[in-house]
Amino acid sequence: MRQGLPRVPKDRIAVLIGSKGTTAKSIREACGCEDLFINSETGDVEVHWGAAGSYDPVKAMKLPDVIKAIGRGMSPKAAIRLFDDRHFFEMVDLRDFVGKRSNRQRQIRSRIIGSQGKVRRLIENLTDTEITIYKSTVVIIGEEEGLFAARQAVEMLAGGSEHGSVLGYLEKDRRRAKLSNRALDTIEVKPQAPNSGGFENLVPGLSEVSDRRSRRMRASQVDPKDEAAVTEMMELSDDETVVWEEE
Repeated sequence: MRQGLPRVPKDRIAVLIGSKGTTAKSIREACGCEDLFINSETGDVEVHWGAAGSYDPVKAMKLPDVIKAIGRGMSPKAAIRLFDDRHFFEMVDLRDFVGKRSNRQRQIRSRIIGSQGKVRRLIENLTDTEITIYKSTVVIIGEEEGLFAARQAVEMLAGGSEHGSVLGYLEKDRRRAKLSNRALDTIEVKPQAPNSGGFENLVPGLSEVSDRRSRRMRASQVDPKDEAAVTEMMELSDDETVVWEEE
C-alpha cells in the first residue's frame, strides 16, 4: 500500500535523504515500512507499507509528523524520536498571529529565539522539549506535558506577552509538574485477615476462649421446647469434646 506524505521544501530534501541515503534508511528501519520514495526535484514523499501486521500502525500514524518535522527544520535525529510512544509533535504557524508580513514574522522569531538563543534554550530546558524555528513555523518535539507548556509559551510570545511573564508561567508550570510527580497516585489497601478486627485477636488463644463463651451464652438462651434449636446446640464444634469421668 502506498501513502502520500507531506511535501518537503526543496532546501530540506537533501537533509531528508541524508548522506548516501542514510537518513531515509534510518526512517525506514524505525517505522518498519518497505520503502520510502523521495522525489529529489519536487520534494514529494511517498511510503510503501507491507501487508497488514508487518508494521506498527502507531508508527505509521506518526510517520507524516516525522517527515513534516524534518521538512520544517528539525534535525533527523530529533525527528525520529517521534516514533517513541512518549514523544509528540506540535507546530505553531506564526502567520496565525502576524499574518504574512515578513517583517513581523522576523520580529516574532527574534522574540522566541532571544539574544544568542537564550529564550529558546530556557523554554527547552524548562519543558524538556526541542524547538526549531523555520521561516514562519515553530516545531516542538517532546513529551506530552512539557509539549503543551512549550506551545503555550511560544504562542504567548507570538501574541505579544513579555518574556518575564512567559518564563514565570513556565517556572510555575514546572513546579506544579514536580509536585504532581511526587503525589501519591495510588493507595494499596491490604486485605484484612478474617476475624482480625477485635481485641481478642491480639492475645494468642483469647479468640478461642471468646468463641466458646459466646456459644455457652447462646446455648443458655435456647428454648427447651424448640427441638431443632436444642439439637443444634447439642452439636459439638471442632474444638469441643465430651469426656466421661467417674467421681
